[in-house]
Amino acid sequence: MNNSILYVITVLIWGSTWLAIKYQLGVVPPELSVAYRFFLAALLLFAYCAWRRLPLRFSPREHAFIALQGLLLFSVNYIVVYFAELYISSGMVAVIFSTIIILNVFFGSLFLRTPVRLPILAGALIGILGLAVIFWPELANFNLQQGAALGLMLAVASSLSASLGNIVSASNQRANIPVIQTNAYGMLYGSLLTFAIAMARGVPLVFDASSGYVLSLLYLALFGSVIAFGAYLTLLGRIGADRAAYITVLFPVIALLLSARFEGLRLNGWQFAGVGLVLAGNLLVVERRRKSK
Repeated sequence: MNNSILYVITVLIWGSTWLAIKYQLGVVPPELSVAYRFFLAALLLFAYCAWRRLPLRFSPREHAFIALQGLLLFSVNYIVVYFAELYISSGMVAVIFSTIIILNVFFGSLFLRTPVRLPILAGALIGILGLAVIFWPELANFNLQQGAALGLMLAVASSLSASLGNIVSASNQRANIPVIQTNAYGMLYGSLLTFAIAMARGVPLVFDASSGYVLSLLYLALFGSVIAFGAYLTLLGRIGADRAAYITVLFPVIALLLSARFEGLRLNGWQFAGVGLVLAGNLLVVERRRKSK
């Protein structure tokens, strides 16, 4: 697919998953929902691989790196961000998580020897500032009481885990390990690890058979995991971890607009200004990408 199509697909799907995740909360503990999501996504990917007769044999070393990607991207990242939102607002989490762009620049330079591109950093900072403006009411009321400091540390840990997972994915693609098969095994490993963590914490093994939970789980597994992660990681391998990560700034904006459309959220001038900054940062990143082709 064209890079622009992959970019738009990922932004729109991940922007809409916020609505689907709301139907996951309640009966089933969050970490168990994460495990269900990625286990189902792995089954779908393995079925696709069998249908297309894609090779599924990899060396032990390759499996180790695939498992590392699964640990970072499809397990720890999600578990930690769910727990972060128990202590701090989703807006604060979104702003902190968007720093993955800066982290990808740093880790890409450190581990992949990717050059540091100043226009990418500038676009990232503008985008993060835009998110901060959008969620300013939540940020302004922030205080370090009632576990907020722990929430901050968890949000930072989630961003670190996701960024390192991005770098491992880029490294796997450089080693010519296909994205689809990597995601199939990675999501399987990640889901099994998440199950193990849930059981170690004494989480009861429950399932919600309601239509809202089941349909949202299917949407998150197929669209939010199989399709969106496939598009995003393919894009990451093509244009670099630094540029691809700007998606993490854009999809909270899509979530905000969807909330305004379907949940009656009223947008104010500050939020429109924040959206403008996010789009300006995106234009800077995209323009740099076009010039580098």
